[in-house]
Amino acid sequence: MRLSVLFAALVLAGPAFSDDYVTFQSPTGNIHCALFRGDNLASARCDLRELTPSYTRAPADCEFDWGSSFAVDDRGKGYLACVSDTVADPGNPVLPYGEALSLGGISCVSAKTGMTCTNAEGHGFSVAKAKQKLF
Repeated sequence: MRLSVLFAALVLAGPAFSDDYVTFQSPTGNIHCALFRGDNLASARCDLRELTPSYTRAPADCEFDWGSSFAVDDRGKGYLACVSDTVADPGNPVLPYGEALSLGGISCVSAKTGMTCTNAEGHGFSVAKAKQKLF
């Protein structure tokens, strides 16, 4: 739920966070992601429009949607995000295969095999329609 609160705060804050909030999508349009940096926290989140779920158990205490949103903070392991919103937007710019975006110590790389976002500790997630992995 920490992710939803931070997203809401950034979206409501508007242009002041424009350099600290970046959205993008995979060339297929199936994966939409956001990188953002706030006070003492940076995070990446990717939402999949279509997927064969690799995870079937809800995060503890999750009262919202889960299973198609994956996240990682600048510290710690990747996790299933419990969300009540989406970062998917058909207007998100496309991150071409082989390209990467970084913000706040987190990098996301687009590949034909999916999207991988990793923090400086080497933790994160890889997502694709067929399979998702947290690490």
